[in-house]
Amino acid sequence: MSETRISPSSSARVLVIDDDPALGPAVRASLISAGFVVQWVATGVEGMAQVAQWHPDVVILDLGLPDLDGIAVCEQIRIWSDVPIIVLSVRDRDGDKIAALEKGADDYLTKPFSPGELLARIRVALRHAAQRAGSQGPAAQAQIGDLSIDFERRMVEVRGAAIHLSPTEYALLTYLARNVGKVSTHQTLLGAVWGPQYVDEVAYLRVAVANLRRKIERTPGRPELLLTEPGIGYRMQRPEPT
Repeated sequence: MSETRISPSSSARVLVIDDDPALGPAVRASLISAGFVVQWVATGVEGMAQVAQWHPDVVILDLGLPDLDGIAVCEQIRIWSDVPIIVLSVRDRDGDKIAALEKGADDYLTKPFSPGELLARIRVALRHAAQRAGSQGPAAQAQIGDLSIDFERRMVEVRGAAIHLSPTEYALLTYLARNVGKVSTHQTLLGAVWGPQYVDEVAYLRVAVANLRRKIERTPGRPELLLTEPGIGYRMQRPEPT
């Protein structure tokens, strides 16, 4: 195990669980240079122990670990911790991505990846975790870019103008908004909005997403809020501050 602390003011702690002897140190160095406090371990058992003892703010998890499958590690961590988990893996099949997300991963990044992309994903995860921690129970309202949602009054506005949504569109939007920043699989969304008997009806979901985009996006063909994760599902994303 390797640990590096860069300064007392650096409060965001990142745990990297990856047995690659080249990639692990490279990821650690990149994160240190960006101002994070980093621990790197090479096995799933060590990783779970460090989550319990060190309480990281974000976990970077490889799936191909020498002792345990990364999906099993993710599932075990989720039993007792809600720490954001970003999966890094050479496995690029949709089935692997869906399995990781269904077992509790917040995001999935396929190797190879750019350091900038990983940093962006970490910062988004930290921001969303901080927002969840700052709220007491489900929020009564949400502001996501130009989109405003009043959950109690079931009102939705875009740039200050009220919009009409069907019950299905509203249910889908509120589910995504309450899980902002997190990838939701097709099956998860279909089960939550339409019911468990509809988990294979992806066409229903695509139509509803297209309708939502026409109502909430400035340019529906280039969405900024409701993003597609190809072959996996969708993510509601807050625009980066300008």
